[in-house]
Amino acid sequence: MKVKNKALIGQLSDTDLRLLQIYKAVVDCGGFSAAELELNIGVSTISRYVKDLETRLGLVLCQRGRAGFVISRDGEVVYREIERLLRSVNEFRRGIDHIHQHLSGELHIALFEKTATNPSAHIDQAVSAFVQQAPEVSLHMHVRPINEIERGVIDGRFQVGIIAAHRDSASLQYDHLFDERMQLYCSSSHPLANKAQADLRWQDLRDWPLAGLAYHSPNMEMSHRAGLVRQAHAYDQEAVITLILSGQFIGFLPTHYAQSFVSDGRLHCLNPSLFFYDAQFNVMTRRSPEPCRASNLFRTCLISAHKRTN
Repeated sequence: MKVKNKALIGQLSDTDLRLLQIYKAVVDCGGFSAAELELNIGVSTISRYVKDLETRLGLVLCQRGRAGFVISRDGEVVYREIERLLRSVNEFRRGIDHIHQHLSGELHIALFEKTATNPSAHIDQAVSAFVQQAPEVSLHMHVRPINEIERGVIDGRFQVGIIAAHRDSASLQYDHLFDERMQLYCSSSHPLANKAQADLRWQDLRDWPLAGLAYHSPNMEMSHRAGLVRQAHAYDQEAVITLILSGQFIGFLPTHYAQSFVSDGRLHCLNPSLFFYDAQFNVMTRRSPEPCRASNLFRTCLISAHKRTN
C-alpha cells in the first residue's frame, strides 16, 4: 500500500539515517513498546519518527494499533534494504578507520551455541583481550546455526564466525580453535538405558529413532555414516536434548552440556567408548574483500587465547 503525496528520498541525510535505524530497531524488537527501552525514547516519539519515515519514503511500513504491530510487505523490503545499507556504512567506517589505523564502529560475531560450558573454549578470554585493545568497537554477539553463520560471514552480516568444521568454502579462511567431544545419549526411561552397554554396537542402534540437527553439520554427517535413522529434526542443541529427554529418541550431545543431566539421572550415555565423535571448532573470516582491522584483531585474540591453553 502506498501513501498519497509521497516524497521519495533523494539524498540521504543524517536525519534519514537516524529514522532508518529507529525503524530497524522497532522491527528487531517486535513493536514500538518493546523498542522503547532499546532506543531510550518514548513510544509516542518512536511512532512519530516512523511516521516521518513513511512520509519520506512514500510507503506504509507497518500497522500498529489494538491488533498489535504488523510489518507490511513494503516494510519487509525496506527492512532488508536498511540492513544492507547499514552494513555498507559500517564497511565504509571500517575502511576509513583502517586508513587512520583506528579501531571503532561495530563488529558482528556469530558463534554456534553451547560453547560457554566447554572447558576447551576460551572465547571469553579473547573478548577480554579484544576489548582492552579496541575499547571503541561495539561488539555484537550472535548465536546462530552453523549454516546461517556460514552464509552470514560470506554475505557480510557477520565479520567473524565460530563453528564446528564440516565443510570448507573457498571464499572463507579457517583457523582451528578448540575441540568438542560429542557422545550418544538416551533418557533414563529409554529401553537402551537398561542394556549391557559394552555389548552395544552401531548396528544395534539402527532400529531406534534418532533426534539430530536438521542442517549440514558434523552431527548430520556422523548420523549418516553410522546408518542411524533420524526421525526428529532439531535446529539447536536445546531442541535435541528436549527430544532425547522425552524418552522417544537417542541423540548426540556435547559432553560438557549433557553432564549435569547425566549427574541428576535424567540422561544416560550410551557405550561411551564407542558411540562418540570429536568436532573441531574453527574461527572463520572472509577472504575477499579483505577483513577489516577489527575482524583481524578479534581473530588474532581468539587464536592466541586458545594457543595459550592447548
